[in-house]
Amino acid sequence: MKTQLKTLLMGAVLVASATAAGAADYPFRPIQVIVPYSAGGGTDLSARIMADVFQKLYPDATLVVRNQPGGGGSIGTSAAINSKPDGYTLGTGSQGPLALLPHYGGTDYQIDDISYIGLMGRNLQLVVGCKGAPFSTGEEFLAYAKENPGKIQVGNSGAGGANHIAVAAMGDAAGIEFEHVPFGGASQAVTACLGGHIHAMTLTPAEGLPHMQSGSITGLFIMEDERPKMLPDIPTLKELGVDFTWSSWKGIIAPKDVPEDVLGFLREAFQKVFNDERFLSRMKEMGEFVEYRDAEGYEALVRRDSKTAGDVIEKLGMTNMNK
Repeated sequence: MKTQLKTLLMGAVLVASATAAGAADYPFRPIQVIVPYSAGGGTDLSARIMADVFQKLYPDATLVVRNQPGGGGSIGTSAAINSKPDGYTLGTGSQGPLALLPHYGGTDYQIDDISYIGLMGRNLQLVVGCKGAPFSTGEEFLAYAKENPGKIQVGNSGAGGANHIAVAAMGDAAGIEFEHVPFGGASQAVTACLGGHIHAMTLTPAEGLPHMQSGSITGLFIMEDERPKMLPDIPTLKELGVDFTWSSWKGIIAPKDVPEDVLGFLREAFQKVFNDERFLSRMKEMGEFVEYRDAEGYEALVRRDSKTAGDVIEKLGMTNMNK
């Protein structure tokens, strides 16, 4: 019995020593970041810029990007969250897979299963008036909506998606109702807007700015705390009296139970990457809105949007619809 106990204790010491040594030597092999979307999209391109800057800042480390699309981002997100918690598999944690999809059911993860590293950036949400709409300003939009409940047709890129949830939550905050019109993607919604087949839609500034400059659509308001520099003449929803903000976002996540010293390295490393001038300039060229938030700020944003989305999804009768 004493021999067995001694053997067990020695084994435990060896495992602990190996773990400590591994953490101290981290990273001694490549770190992979799973992007849960196809190559060539905004999240994928952002991740590859991130990996390139990471390599320049940490030449002795290797960061590789791996695409694992499917399930609206849930498949790759699940792979990252359920990977071995050793710091060698990370994920790009985006709003849809983290804050929305768990409410629909069918995911094998929740936001409590995540170690948060840092927020990379956000896609601002701009509401525009379409061709022939009976309003041309944010004030007129809200007034018309109140006078004509459920009459304004607002296009989105898909039922239950981030744009749909954003407008539904905005309506709850403002005490107004809309007719939500889903399309099979943002480009189809934009086409309908330009053709005057819907009254309004939500899109990113990068998507809307060319059409606003040509006069094809009209910027009404943006769901931010302050007017962004790129759109100084577009009021915020808060300026119009509605206390509501919303944006889509992406950051870096890891599985739960990653060793604290490894997490510390990752959080410090990505803070440097996301504030590096090379990263900022290349993201700006691509039309991305960079906003670094530390692990605590990133997690707070995820939990806030999850709560908002969960309330709207329940109201829409879509909770656990995929189970």
